Amino acid sequence: MIVRSCIRCTATRRLQVCRSRILQAKQRGFSTSTPHATNSNALSTASMLAAFTNELDKIAPKFEVHGSQIHVLRTPSEFYETLKAKILAAEDQIFLSTLYIGNTEHELIYTLQQALRNKPKLKLSILTDALRGTRESPNPSCASLLAPLTEEFGPERVEIRMFHTPNLTGLRKKHIPKRINEGWGLQHMKLYGIDNEIIVSGANLSNDYFTNRQDRYHVFSSKEITQYFFKIHDAVSKLSFLVLPHKQKPAGYTLDWPTSNLAPSPLSNPKIYITSATSVLNPLIQTSASPSATLAKSTNPANTTIYFLSQLTSLLKPDTSTELPLITSILQTLSKPAFTNSSWTFTAGYFNPDPSLTKLLLSTASTNNSVITASPHANGFFGSKGVSGMLPSAYTLLSRRFLESASKAGRAQDITLKEWRRGTVGKPEGWTYHAKGLWVSVNGEEEPAISIVGSSNYTKRSYSLDLEVGTCIITHDEGLKGRLREERDGLMDPRYAREVGMDEFVRTDRRVGIHVRVAMWIVKMVGGAL
Repeated sequence: MIVRSCIRCTATRRLQVCRSRILQAKQRGFSTSTPHATNSNALSTASMLAAFTNELDKIAPKFEVHGSQIHVLRTPSEFYETLKAKILAAEDQIFLSTLYIGNTEHELIYTLQQALRNKPKLKLSILTDALRGTRESPNPSCASLLAPLTEEFGPERVEIRMFHTPNLTGLRKKHIPKRINEGWGLQHMKLYGIDNEIIVSGANLSNDYFTNRQDRYHVFSSKEITQYFFKIHDAVSKLSFLVLPHKQKPAGYTLDWPTSNLAPSPLSNPKIYITSATSVLNPLIQTSASPSATLAKSTNPANTTIYFLSQLTSLLKPDTSTELPLITSILQTLSKPAFTNSSWTFTAGYFNPDPSLTKLLLSTASTNNSVITASPHANGFFGSKGVSGMLPSAYTLLSRRFLESASKAGRAQDITLKEWRRGTVGKPEGWTYHAKGLWVSVNGEEEPAISIVGSSNYTKRSYSLDLEVGTCIITHDEGLKGRLREERDGLMDPRYAREVGMDEFVRTDRRVGIHVRVAMWIVKMVGGAL
């Protein structure tokens, strides 16, 4: 997004508060048991994973499942077809948290209508971002697309909510133009819950994410996990505007702030809004919020721990978010000499990790590590006009700086940078790359035993302004480890992912112009980030 370069100066202060959570974490009475192993290698792997879980238990709520309850989707079309099929099969509840739904996604809307018409007791809740969801108004927008659902099925069955950041108010909101104003914070969570299943992803709900924009998608078949994330969805919804149909309005809808909301409007009193939001959200993200297992006995005993990640910095004072502390803990554990025989793969379509994460990645003891990022030709802004057209070059410069940092740290032989490209953006068969996450393999194994998936891009912006959620999987299940390996290796398919080194970046066609460097310097001076 062009708005990645328009961030408030307060971001750094908030990051410092979030990082302090690692040091402030108190010992909790939660532990992760490991299954009995039949050989020394398995025992060693189990003990290595315990080194992670013993620390993560202090940071984030969790729930234990069997690995067979997690299905990994691989392609945009598989994501879309799975989502539609689950919507049509829904019996009780559908909730969708996303940045936006594309204003031409009539097939998805029709699918929701079919489900609601076929099941009179079915309820639907949708949460998107107010700035992104209304920026085309009074022309067709996400808001105008969704409002008729409430008109047809009534507010008792359908609730459309739009979150508005408390960081954009008053004169700033009045004078900063649309699209640019998204730089002050967005609802960026991606949660797609249907009955007792949920898809946790980084994908939004629009045509490119259904066809040619590569992302990640994990399906969790667990009532407890789904209900946990619904609590987050519902809490943020009750801190958001309600979209109501209004045929007399040129845009076809109005944004209302119900008196039943859990805080005053962020536009009228942002300080009290944040205080109220903190009291609502903070209890949901503490370790004590871990769901309780149902009494029913499963035929498959739990062998996988799911940690619930959240980064809700703009709504928490003090910031008690869990994602950055948890990733920090994982990378700190990987820096210990005992993990020399481990490996990690980190990916982000917009490769600009928070400086603290870059430092930690370079400090890990493992020696067979990879970074996957978008080639300029797979960046969604490739060929764009104006300032946004500079972004692919800006990310090229950031990738080069990462390799330079790796070289200075003596890690050039330990970390491989790969650029993902499948055709060229804007041309037939051209794809964009939007996947993000982390895979960790321990004890010399090829299969990952740890994986993080969610909405976060792991940037300064993710840890200061946007609302993010995700999961961290730690598993002993060989089947799930195999699926995670297939997912990781699929993104590194040599047909699309090509290793690049410093020689690549000194080529004439990869050199970054002074205008891009100046623009990035200006962004940094005003406290922004890509």
